[in-house]
Amino acid sequence: MKAIFIRKVFNLEELKKITEMDLKIGRKGVSYEVTKEVKLSDNEFKNFSEIFLKDQSWITEGEDGGMNKNGQIRCIRVKNEKTGEKILVNSEGYKYSRYTALELD
Repeated sequence: MKAIFIRKVFNLEELKKITEMDLKIGRKGVSYEVTKEVKLSDNEFKNFSEIFLKDQSWITEGEDGGMNKNGQIRCIRVKNEKTGEKILVNSEGYKYSRYTALELD
């Protein structure tokens, strides 16, 4: 699977707009590996997706993100329990969503 990771995007609305533009110009994205999944309530997901640049308790500094030995982006799948919407987070060693992507089916 591939996803288009975007650096330091502010929120979900911005992520959706940029991803849509990237898909229109033919950007393909990169391969990724989900290292863990975090399920959030609808309210928690909305709070998270309003400001991606805030530190999150479920992101482990130095452990979540980067690349695996196969060159795939290591990321966390963040899932809205109510709607099923998914966001991929590559923290690159930080405690916030440094790179984010939509997980498209």
